[in-house]
Amino acid sequence: MSGDALVRHYDGGQDLVAKALDLLREAGKDLDKLGIDDLAGLDEFHVRGREATLSLARRLALAGGERVLDVGSGIGGPARRLACLAAVDVTGIDLTDAYVRLASELTRRTGLQARVRFQTADALSLPFAAGSFDVVWTQHVQMNIADKDLFFAELFRVLAPGGRLALYDILQGPGGPVIYPMPWAFDPAMSRLATPTAFRAAIEAAGFVVEQWEDMTAVARDWAARRYGGPGPGGAATVARLLGARNAAGAANIPRNLAEDRIALVEAIARRPAAA
Repeated sequence: MSGDALVRHYDGGQDLVAKALDLLREAGKDLDKLGIDDLAGLDEFHVRGREATLSLARRLALAGGERVLDVGSGIGGPARRLACLAAVDVTGIDLTDAYVRLASELTRRTGLQARVRFQTADALSLPFAAGSFDVVWTQHVQMNIADKDLFFAELFRVLAPGGRLALYDILQGPGGPVIYPMPWAFDPAMSRLATPTAFRAAIEAAGFVVEQWEDMTAVARDWAARRYGGPGPGGAATVARLLGARNAAGAANIPRNLAEDRIALVEAIARRPAAA
């Protein structure tokens, strides 16, 4: 799948800045005094939402002052949250320019632009010098990436020796083929899921040492049952309302794929060895 086709899949050709601001205004938010909690529900595109970001952040245990690269930063929710949790400096990159524009606007409106910035870039060709970051953070990004070896080699390259990789990702489960559409793919041709074994092997082949590896599938299954088990929050600014019907059709299959073990979710921390 070409980069242009992937971008069209994610942005849907919409003016996301205008749409997001309209949704926030409709939800009763003051656009001139936005806080990061005002954006909860809107700016975290991954399974378990803000809960997943906080879980991975606890696992990472940032000390403060780290240089963080968020690969596949979406509209910036995790990057902004990390900057507030531990006073880190965050650079986010995403292939979808519409996401980058919205991430930058929401960051400006929450007053975090001095510590959080975004740019359009390809995860397979990161525009940064070797050793530029202390932490690389990524959530639900590699499902469209066929070349896992190149992906992890790039993440390894931009990390300083001793730096850490924090990831939360969707993998192929043991229960059979994924039922599509899903948020990242309308059909199997768009999807590049790896099994947990192959995924971990690609991380280690890049030179990382895996320090933590936690299967979060059961947690995600419980979350999905609650999240999709009743009517959505009417009038709220949510991911579903921002991205529209095409995304909603994919999201509707999340509970079934989880319930039938067709997808698996993993949280992991890996380190670039200090001598590497």
